[in-house]
Amino acid sequence: MTNSSAEKKPAYRQYHPYQDLQVPIENLYNLPTSPEYLFHEEAAVQRRSWSENLQYYTGSGYLAGAITGGIKGSFEGLKAAEPGDTLKLRLNRVLNSGGQTGRRFGNSLGVLGLIFSGLESGIVHYRGTDDLLNSVMAGLGTGALYRAAKGPRSAAIAGVFGGLAAGVAVVGKQAMKRYVPI
Repeated sequence: MTNSSAEKKPAYRQYHPYQDLQVPIENLYNLPTSPEYLFHEEAAVQRRSWSENLQYYTGSGYLAGAITGGIKGSFEGLKAAEPGDTLKLRLNRVLNSGGQTGRRFGNSLGVLGLIFSGLESGIVHYRGTDDLLNSVMAGLGTGALYRAAKGPRSAAIAGVFGGLAAGVAVVGKQAMKRYVPI
């Protein structure tokens, strides 16, 4: 063997785990950027399913209520502190008040999200279309159901506020999509 033929032959070879599979390596890791659907009808609908809505509205309602209630309760705990309290006692009062109010607000808003998502999904299924009217009717029904135990007048007022809040939220979301570049 001559010296020139030894220089041409490399001392190692590249490891290629897919060499026997005849897979084009350049296409191996090209992942799609859009979601993949089993049926074309699913791809045409740009909406969350009823179970996704249920989790989203209930979870985000509980989280928002717990944070808001925790902050409000913490301030109430600070205000309720007496002049002779030690730091440990004041901290305990703030934490207890914040936790109690946070749980109460979180549970209330979580239940509102649960009712709203159920009504909205039912209305979308019944009407067969997804528009502003579905959200307004779901908000109206949510407010009315939530306050139904306090009487018909309270339920009607809460229904009006729920419908208005849902309508404002949907219109605000559409305006944000259109005018705020994100």
